[in-house]
Amino acid sequence: MGVRRAMEMVLAEANKKEGPLFTLGPLIHNRQVLDLLASKGVVPLDDPNGIKGGRIVIRAHGIPPQKRKAIKETGLEIIDATCPKVARVQAIIRYHTNKDYAAVIVGDKDHAEVIGLMGYSKTPVHLIQNVKDVSALPSMDQLFVVAQTTQNEEKFQDVVNALKERFPQILIFDTICDATHQRQQEVRSFAGQVGGVVVVGGYDSGNTQRLAQVSQDAGLPTFHVETEKDLDKAALSRMEVVGVAAGASTPNWMINNVVKEIQGLRGEGRISLGYRLLQALRFLTLSNLLVASGAFSFAYAIPLLSGRDPHLTFPLVTFLYIYAMHVFNRFVDKGASAYNDPDRATFLQTHRPLLIISGLGAIAIALTLSITSGIPIFLVLIGLSILGIIYSIPLVPKRFRHRHRYIRIKDIPGSRSLSEALAWVAVITLLPLLKTDRILWQAVAIAIFAVFSMSYIRATLFSIFQVQGDLIVGTETLPITLGERKTLLILKAILMATGIILVGSPLLGLVGPFSYILFLPLLTLWLCLTAYEKRWLYPGIALESLVEANFMLAGLLALIWQALPWQP
Repeated sequence: MGVRRAMEMVLAEANKKEGPLFTLGPLIHNRQVLDLLASKGVVPLDDPNGIKGGRIVIRAHGIPPQKRKAIKETGLEIIDATCPKVARVQAIIRYHTNKDYAAVIVGDKDHAEVIGLMGYSKTPVHLIQNVKDVSALPSMDQLFVVAQTTQNEEKFQDVVNALKERFPQILIFDTICDATHQRQQEVRSFAGQVGGVVVVGGYDSGNTQRLAQVSQDAGLPTFHVETEKDLDKAALSRMEVVGVAAGASTPNWMINNVVKEIQGLRGEGRISLGYRLLQALRFLTLSNLLVASGAFSFAYAIPLLSGRDPHLTFPLVTFLYIYAMHVFNRFVDKGASAYNDPDRATFLQTHRPLLIISGLGAIAIALTLSITSGIPIFLVLIGLSILGIIYSIPLVPKRFRHRHRYIRIKDIPGSRSLSEALAWVAVITLLPLLKTDRILWQAVAIAIFAVFSMSYIRATLFSIFQVQGDLIVGTETLPITLGERKTLLILKAILMATGIILVGSPLLGLVGPFSYILFLPLLTLWLCLTAYEKRWLYPGIALESLVEANFMLAGLLALIWQALPWQP
């Protein structure tokens, strides 16, 4: 959490383009990430003296208060990205040393976090690294012990036991980060389940090195790699199951690249039916056929809200339009895909000709279908297609772009989810109105709200999954502006409001009883939000497919509803 928070803060500041941006030392111990930050103009500084103007980020490790004071005197604007877990340890040290307690820190000598922690002590501070160092401590009446937040949990416990034996009155604060504790425990749990463990992270990252050591201590063949290029493919291909873990400073896209490479190491005769089904689902998802199918199903179900029979033409137009727009925008937005979803980026590159041809064919067929339904529908669909295309295209001439922060529609904060939802509303609910003789406006209003709500929730949830890549390329989405927690609260509020409307509208005679049936896909969409929030499922093909399946469920329920021998 602390490293991710620091990374997101630096990227957000870099995207503002408000002058020089520095970090006090390298932000994290990951060479690839540092190269990325350098490409965005972020410069690491060991000594800020002599720098005239700009902003400087204090990294997650924190710094001593004396160093902070010196930086303030230079006139640089300080952006504090100290991890909240580290700040808690700093507060413990400051509070207890003000009461004349001696501080004992279990940590690595010369580590940036430890140097920062020592600066908060008002009394003599003692740094120890292992059990052997306990005997060298002087006699003390009042003392307490804390840990560097990324320390090995078992090592810290051994040191604490030795300290308690020598100093029975010692105060003990287990300040190892929960994520560090959990990650180490998970690696230990691999024993007996995997043939080997790949630990992904910078070779200079202390916590990644400790994670690899934990794996080795558990008796597991361990491979510490920085990128997928460092994998020992010959050794890994002989294993049935491979465990993957990652250091705190390892970004998602690097982990995903390593996982993707490992998944490709399939030995002869080891391709199971389950694996083939997963690959089929992966193809449907990455090719945009799954999202288009969900849109088709949803478009088929929505007319039943007002008691009208669905007409296949408009669901087909919806399928083709959504497919084409997703294909086009995926290619235009491929910069973010390289970080958000490297698997998708590789898929797009591999199948580029096929996807482009199929996308162009889809929009051509959609326009042909629309013209058979009338010139107004044809013209509106042309307009929607133009809007969908120019969404990701720069509208500001190249020579003037450096003066403007927003050069495309998609650069407007929060516009992506809103634009996607409005497009779904237009093609699913508004387009069919052009061929409807009798319009029940109250039913139309409820249909618009239902389509907008569910499609907006879908798009925004995917934006949460894509925060890292969006920050890197400078796309300002709702989760970046408000944060993940607030965004999820907003989505839940929208879900609750939609549920109330779907249940209450038939009681008021505004729509037909099928509105009750549509409550089920809404409920399963809530479960998808909860599954992500509780970390039952992590972003990937499985969770993305489940989200799209909610819209397909609406179409399936519509078919069942129509097949009933009686109609309410």
